[in-house]
Amino acid sequence: MSRDRLALIRERGYDFDIAGIIEKAWQMFWVQPLLSISYTLLIFSLQLISVAYLKDYAFLYALLLAPPLYAGYYLVANKISRREQITYPDFLMGFNYYWPVFSIWLIGQLITGLGIIAFIIPGIYLAVAYSFSVLMAIFGGFDFWTALEESRKLITVRWWKFLVFTLVLLVINLLTILTLGLGLLITIPLTFYATYILFEDLTKDVFAGE
Repeated sequence: MSRDRLALIRERGYDFDIAGIIEKAWQMFWVQPLLSISYTLLIFSLQLISVAYLKDYAFLYALLLAPPLYAGYYLVANKISRREQITYPDFLMGFNYYWPVFSIWLIGQLITGLGIIAFIIPGIYLAVAYSFSVLMAIFGGFDFWTALEESRKLITVRWWKFLVFTLVLLVINLLTILTLGLGLLITIPLTFYATYILFEDLTKDVFAGE
């Protein structure tokens, strides 16, 4: 049923306001700024520990821990959107979806990497087109391959605008270099909140009752 609804969205088309999405993400961040920042500090700390003390195995952090950790932002964004109370453990709920999230990150990055090696352009296309895949798995209940494909098909409808959206978020994060990277404590959660908000705006009627 949800796949049929997604097909209807693709058929009728859609549009979105990039500035409006980022403004909503900013407002969402300020619902729980201290928790958002402290959780981002946790992620950065784990990454630094893996690099500093487990150099030969640092890739395991990116492969095994990073996917569910970052997925936690989406689940918190969902709770904020529903005006539910947020606690720190809510950020760790990504581990409840460990297998689909891990599979999406692993397979998605492998396919994207092969696309970049082959002709570069296919890799860029897939990197953008898979932006909703984790969200599709968490909120749509899809298996990893269906989540990747449904994300790709939905985003392809307005791929160029999604590219601009992605570049805007990238620039916002790169500008934090001017703050010695401290701004990333704000812009990292902001990026995930913005992606969730756009996903929710486009699919708010799709997964009702699922």
